[in-house]
Order: sequence, then structure tokens, then C-alpha cells
Amino acid sequence: MTDTLRDTRKADFETAKRRKRIRRLVGEAIADFSMIVPGDKVMVCLSGGKDSYALLDVLMHLRDCAPVPFELVAVNLDQRHPGYPEHVLPDYLRSIGVPFRIEVQDTHSVVKRVIPEGKTMCSLCSRLRRGVLYRVAKEIGATKIALGHHRDDILETFFMNLFHNGKIKAMPPKLVSDNGEHIVIRPLAYVEEGDLAAYAEDRRFPIIPCDLCGSQENLQRKQTKAMLREWEKKHPGRVISIFSALTRVTASHLMDRTLYDFANLAATGRPEPDGDLAFDPDGESGVDPQSLPDTTQGTIVRFTPGRG
Repeated sequence: MTDTLRDTRKADFETAKRRKRIRRLVGEAIADFSMIVPGDKVMVCLSGGKDSYALLDVLMHLRDCAPVPFELVAVNLDQRHPGYPEHVLPDYLRSIGVPFRIEVQDTHSVVKRVIPEGKTMCSLCSRLRRGVLYRVAKEIGATKIALGHHRDDILETFFMNLFHNGKIKAMPPKLVSDNGEHIVIRPLAYVEEGDLAAYAEDRRFPIIPCDLCGSQENLQRKQTKAMLREWEKKHPGRVISIFSALTRVTASHLMDRTLYDFANLAATGRPEPDGDLAFDPDGESGVDPQSLPDTTQGTIVRFTPGRG
């Protein structure tokens, strides 16, 4: 076997493995959070970036093979950015045979008029875009609005809120829209950005640049992304550990009185699974806390993890 053939087969194997992994993770997220139910009409918001292309591609696969029947409609908002290639998305969507709607709304001019030159326009642009998409969802009878945010987006948002807003808050995989009229879902919640970038290359999606508006990337998000990348480089597994922590919150060990009733806390006289452990021993030594000796009966027992 030649080196070229060997390399080709290896690349094909990695591509197939990545495709299966992404589809599996999307399926798990949909099941875990009941994102899609029989009869749903899912509006997939398509920006022309790698994430939303991948989202549509995977949902089309699931629509065709999943036991749950649901419809898909792709929706793109043409915000009239200078140089925007307006033919790219319609041509692509026709080629894959998915129902779609291109909504033309000149929000770009509004943002340029309101935001001073050189300032980040993303926040206002996003707010205007949401309003248009909510309206379109209502007009087409969509029961769910699917967005292309992935695992890295969720983690970055968590740290940005922690560092800059004093909140423990991320991006939920499923939520009610801010106008209270729609259910918004993020089926890519378990998928890492690196896999989506490679998947986009594998599938050769016709990517539309995201900087046509001339706005700079949010500096705080850029710094947070770099921080997470550096952490993962120095401490492999740290990022997935943090992400897993978002799914296992112990409200009694935080300080939010709206989430836990500290005022009426009382001793029960029985062991509590979420009792007074400042740091779970199993995270450091691999020892199950339930296996530790009982020292409550007055006998002092010295125990050194890992030494028997």
C-alpha cells in the first residue's frame, strides 16, 4: 500500500468517525432536553457560517432516519451587508432540496446609524435579528427555532458572565424566547467547535464570511476563547470537566438564596448526600467518599488514601 493511499484511507476513516460523533452528540442533546417532539416544525436559522450549515446538515439526516417525524425549514436573514453574496444560500438550499425562506431586512443601516464608528455592533445587530426571526417563525408556523451555538459558545458565555457580569449563567440548550412566544433549541450543545470546523471542510459548505459588516469580534469573547484553548493545551480534559460541571449543579453549595432555602435549613439526623464536603475526595484521589472509615463513634482512625 502506498503512503498516499494509506493517508487517504486514514483521512476517510477520521471523517466518517467525526460525522458519526457529531450526529450522535446532536441526537443525545435532542433526547436529553426533549428538543424535538413528533410533529414539530423546526426553523433552522442559517447564517452561512460553519455552525449553522452543520446544524442543518445533521438535522436533515436525523429527519430522514429518526423515529420521530418532524419538518425542517431553513431561514436566512439578509441584513443587506455591503458585499453580501445573496445568491449563495438560495443556490445551496435548492441543491439539497430543503424548504427555505430568505427574509430581507436592512438592519445593517439601522445598526450603522445607531452605533458609533469603531464600536462593536454585534449586540444591537443580534437583538434586531432576533426580532425578525421571531416574527418569521410565527408567520411560517414553526414550533421550534434551532440555533447553531455549540459547546464552546456555551462555555465562553459562562465565563464571560462569571468574569464580567457577576453571574453564574451560560447558554441553555433549550429556552423560551425573550418575547415568551417561542421555544429555542441548540442541538449542537454537546459538539465542540473544532469538530464543526473540520466537518464544514469535509462537507465543503459554501461559507459566507461573518465580518462583512466591518464589526470586530467581541474582544471579551476572543480572550475567553484563547483562555480555554490554553487551559486545554496545558491541562487536557479540563474543558470537558468544566462543561460537565454545568450539568451537575449543587445549589446547596452555592450562595443563591433564590435557589436554595438556607433560612429554613435544619439538621435531619441522617447522612446527607450533598453534605459538608469542601472538595470531593474522589476528584483528587480516586477514592469513593462512601468507602471512608466511620469516625463518628469516638475512635480516631487515621486513613491515607492510596496507602491501604
